[in-house]
Amino acid sequence: MPQKKAAAAKRPASPPPPSSPRAKSRPSEVRIIGGRWKRTRLSVADKPGLRPTPDRVRETLFNWLASIAGAGGGELPGWHCVDAFAGTGALGLEAASRGAASVLLCEQDAALVAQLQAAKSKLSAEAVRVERGNGLTALERVAAGTLDAVFLDPPFDSTALYEPSLRAAARAVKAGGTIYLEAPRHWTDEELAAVGLVGFRYLKAGAVHAHLLRQAANGTA
Repeated sequence: MPQKKAAAAKRPASPPPPSSPRAKSRPSEVRIIGGRWKRTRLSVADKPGLRPTPDRVRETLFNWLASIAGAGGGELPGWHCVDAFAGTGALGLEAASRGAASVLLCEQDAALVAQLQAAKSKLSAEAVRVERGNGLTALERVAAGTLDAVFLDPPFDSTALYEPSLRAAARAVKAGGTIYLEAPRHWTDEELAAVGLVGFRYLKAGAVHAHLLRQAANGTA
């Protein structure tokens, strides 16, 4: 009689190799999109909570701003800007690349300040000034009605910074000036009106809510 083959002993299935616990990787560099330093790449520190504005959002933002400037070629000639929570400096350095006359990069973290200084040196960015300090305090020191653009990109978990920073920015920009707000949620017309601002442009990209704002017609609150 043909011998029955012994049934192969069932072995427990090997567990799949553990998936690498990579949380969303943070970019290690940012790219300047337009202007004098177009395509220049700058290093980004690996720091928790550091969240450079995505390329797509920056490209859209600076198209909006160039349209307001009306100078052609995506330029912001003669603009005076403050990047109040600079982080990587991507917003302020982009403005400087496009011809802004002065850009203040304000940042509290010492390592990021050193990185901003290194970027300023690499680019020979004479219009850029780097300051270690509180972005809200820096805005409150600015003479009223003197800025063309304020960039507000506070840490998403620092919710207490948003309203006072918007108020300070609304006071600091000149008539026709703009405020860019990057936030974890959409700010309503009513909330903006309470700080003397109105929405002008809006974009959502992933978790980022990007607002371009202007002073309300009746001035700041």
